[in-house]
Amino acid sequence: MDTKEAQVNFAVCLATSEDEDLEVGKVYRILPDTKATEVGCLRVVDESGEDYLYPAERFVVLDLPEAERERLRAVLEADAA
Repeated sequence: MDTKEAQVNFAVCLATSEDEDLEVGKVYRILPDTKATEVGCLRVVDESGEDYLYPAERFVVLDLPEAERERLRAVLEADAA
């Protein structure tokens, strides 16, 4: 896994289907998963609080500096609590 891939932690959902636990326009945490990437997917922690594979084409990955990633992680963790 290269450094840039290791730094990717968040993505914005652009599209979903009705049976998914995702909301369009919402920021989601993504977990590193090389095999998922190889098949065009992202491992996303969705509204259920669990991580699942979703097609990468449904998201825009946010390339944020470390400080902003940490702030966003704290906000999302507080919302989940």
